[in-house]
Formats: sequence, structure tokens, C-alpha cells
Amino acid sequence: MTTSRTRFTAPQRLLHWLMAICVLSMLFIGVGMVSTVASKYLTLVQIHKSLGIGILLLALIRLALRICYGAPALPADISEPMKLGAYLSQYAFYALMIGMPLLGWGMMSAAAYPIVIFGVLHLPPILPVSAKLHTLLWRAHFYLAFVFFALILLHVAAILFHKLVRRDGVFETMAPEIRRAKPEPK
Repeated sequence: MTTSRTRFTAPQRLLHWLMAICVLSMLFIGVGMVSTVASKYLTLVQIHKSLGIGILLLALIRLALRICYGAPALPADISEPMKLGAYLSQYAFYALMIGMPLLGWGMMSAAAYPIVIFGVLHLPPILPVSAKLHTLLWRAHFYLAFVFFALILLHVAAILFHKLVRRDGVFETMAPEIRRAKPEPK
């Protein structure tokens, strides 16, 4: 759904930037987790699980806002392949923002690990205990993290292309609104 608005709504923009910080943090925490056996590992796992469930909740809210408010229309002169790429990347982002936390939750469930988030909230398992299922989900979670990172790089490249080369206002649809102070009359 597209609208005649030229910008995403303020809640949509806020969630976009908050989630950008969360997802990037999550990817780097994940790298730290798989590359350490130090005592920090368990702390990183706890942060990773809590942040993952937080991202899942934010993604569901963001998806609901997207369905309610839609998105500004793309510039009319964008080619059909570019439009298709934009739409497909949005679907991929939502699939990963929702799917990755669910894969992680399922992976923990299949390994019979307790799913405690924010140090206090115990989530129920969503899958039966199974070593084979745990391994399958771990691999999917691991490799999809690389896909997610590649998609983020592609997204950043596309937005830089729109901002610096095309200068077509696409970046401004999601950019934070900067209010400038009005000069005082003399």
C-alpha cells in the first residue's frame, strides 16, 4: 500500500531508526557470541535473546503500522526493476526481522534451553526438544544472519544512491525530521 504522503509517519520513522540500532547491535553481538568462549559468552547470549524478542515485538508493531499507514509512493521515474527490488527488499526485511527471532526461540526450545529474557521473563518453548531440529535451526539462524547483513549493506547502498546520485527524495521519506529554529525578527 502506498499513499500520497511524502514521508513515513513519525512512529514509522522512529521504529525504523530504533530497529536499525537494535538489528545492527544484534548482528555484532551475534558475531561476538560465535567468536568467543570467554566468560562474556553467557552475558552475550542473554543480551542476544532479550534483544531478539524485543526486535520481534518491534517488527510486529512496525508491520501493523505499515499495513495501517502504508508508505509514500516511490518516485514515478524509477524503473520497474528498481521498484521490484525495493518491494522485495522490504518483504525480505520483514521476513528476517520476524523470522530470525522466531528461529532463535525455536532453536533454544529444541535444545531445551531456558528462554529467559530481560532476566525475568520466562518464555515457553515453541518447539519440541530435538537435537536434529536444534542443529537445523542453528544453521538456518547462523546463515540467515549473513543474508541479513548483506541485505543491510544493499539497503545502505541503495539509500546512498537515492540521496547522492538520484537526489529523488527517497532518503527523506524515512530521515529524521530536523526542525530548525526560526530566526527572531529584528
